[in-house]
Parts: sequence; structure tokens; C-alpha cells
Amino acid sequence: MKLTVLGAGCWGATLAWLLNNNFDKVCLWSREQDLTDELKYKKHISKPLDIQLQDKIDITSDLEFAIKDADIILSVIATVGVRSVCEQLKEAGIKSEQILVNASKGLELPSLMTMSDVIKDVLPNQKLAILSGPTLAREVLNGCPTAACVASEDMKTAEFVQKHLNVPNKFRLYTNSDVIGVELGGSLKNVIAIAAGFAAEMKLGDNTNGALLTRGMAEIVRISVKLGANPSTLYGLSGMGDLIATCSSPLSRNHTVGAMLAKGKKIDDILNELGSVAEGVKTAKALCELAKKLNIEVPVSSVIYEALYTDITPKQVLEKLMNRKLKEEEKY
Repeated sequence: MKLTVLGAGCWGATLAWLLNNNFDKVCLWSREQDLTDELKYKKHISKPLDIQLQDKIDITSDLEFAIKDADIILSVIATVGVRSVCEQLKEAGIKSEQILVNASKGLELPSLMTMSDVIKDVLPNQKLAILSGPTLAREVLNGCPTAACVASEDMKTAEFVQKHLNVPNKFRLYTNSDVIGVELGGSLKNVIAIAAGFAAEMKLGDNTNGALLTRGMAEIVRISVKLGANPSTLYGLSGMGDLIATCSSPLSRNHTVGAMLAKGKKIDDILNELGSVAEGVKTAKALCELAKKLNIEVPVSSVIYEALYTDITPKQVLEKLMNRKLKEEEKY
């Protein structure tokens, strides 16, 4: 059995490290321009997390070599690069029976497509699954147990991935057939995590955090259900579970972005300082465009979009949310 991981960022490298013992062969692929000498020759990443990969893991920028004979190809690419990597996979000769598992969380701009839709657009006959859940890389590296969902329209595919990516005592996987629900839960919560980091930095308290998570989840559910998701999926691991983890932890990159926004920093400076991708930044734009298209109110996400892309002050962000027109709470 061979596993190939596409993307040598924090989560990609962590998954290669975590799943090493599950497979006879493991290969980690990264674009040549992103492949450092430290990673290639020492199999070590020092920033933003310290990860020492096992000797068995092959490191390469040769995509054809990486995917050759792979049973599972785990894609952990930033959402902005998913389409181009799929095009490269097509050119590299990916076989339709090889299972492509997407672990990227976000929406494509300007199409507003989910990652599975992007993948199917380029590789329409590919066996496909989605991996999503509360999976903060640093905690996984520290051996803390967690659980996640494997979603696929084909349950045999989901069960195959579940069996081979499950790690006893560390990484428990559940199957789910609601692909759109699992994808949107994992993607849209990143915007709410920015809001949570913002509130935490302003020291607004636990009451605010509880209210923010609840109203944020209401927005996620409204959008997702409109697009065909099962509401119960949003209250599972890839929705509520991931939302709680990323909104509660300063280990979340999106939470960190929110905290830095609350200090008055501008998004370009924040991303330069962060040194890694925070998917919620682009997802905020996509979510607001999607909400407008669907005629759905998303006040928390909208004000976070303003905080990211305009000169609105932290005080104005709070005032805009707290002084909206009074209304009845939705029932689901």
C-alpha cells in the first residue's frame, strides 16, 4: 500500500508523519519552488511547526513519481492551487481508480465552487473523498487524539479511506455520504474563527464567544442547507466540531488572523507575519459573495469581510454586530 500526500505545509507534513506506519510506502510531494533543502535532505520542517519526518518518507517535486502506484492520494493544497494541481495530476497520468482525498478547506474564487466540484471539473472520473474535522496540526503532532469525517458519494470509497487512514488511539475516522455538508462545514467555519480570534483579543469574554459561535453556526447552516447539505452534518465533526476547535484555540491560523485584526493590523502585514495560509481570509470573500447570490443574511461573516478588506475599526466591527435590527432567533 502506498500513500502520497500532495502539499508539504503544516497539515500535509503532519498527515504524512501521522500516517507513516499505516502504509508500506509514503511520499510527500511539494512544488519545486516550495521544496526547501532542509525538507528534501533532512526531512525536517522548522517553521511554523517543528516536524521531523520519518526516514521512510520519500520527498519529491516530481508529481509523476509521487503518484505512481499510490492507492490513496491525499491532497492538502491551498484552495487557490487546487485546480492547477488537478491539471498537473491529469498530465501526470493519475488513474481513475486511485482515490483522491481532498483535505483543503475553502471555496474557489471567483467560481465559488467547493473543492470537490473543482476536482470533478478537472478529473470527472476520479474516485474522490473529503477529509474534514477538528484537526489542529500542533495537537496532532503532540499525540492528542481527535476525530474527523471521510465523506464520499460512494460509501465503499469512504470506507476504504476510513480503514487505511484511521490511527488507533490518535485519529478516529467516521464515514459520511453528505459531501457538500462536510465540505461547507469545514470551509465556512474558518471565517467564524477569524471573528472568534478578534473577540478573544478584545477580551470580550465567554458570553460573547458563546454568542458568536452560535450565531456563526446559524450562518453556516443557512448557507449549507440552501446548497443541499443535511443540517445534522453541520452539527457533526466537520461543522460544530471543527468550529469549536478553531474558534477556541490560538493554534488556529484563522483565530490568529482575527486577533491581529483586533490589534489594528492590516491583512497584508498579517499574512506576511503569519508565513502560512489562513483559508478564512479568502473564504470570507467567497462566503459573502455566495450569500448575496443566495439572498441570505450573514452578518458575522459580512463584518469580518469588512474588517479584512476595508478600514473599519475594531470598535465599529463590534457596534455593527450588536446594534443590528432586533429579530426572532431562527429555528432549524
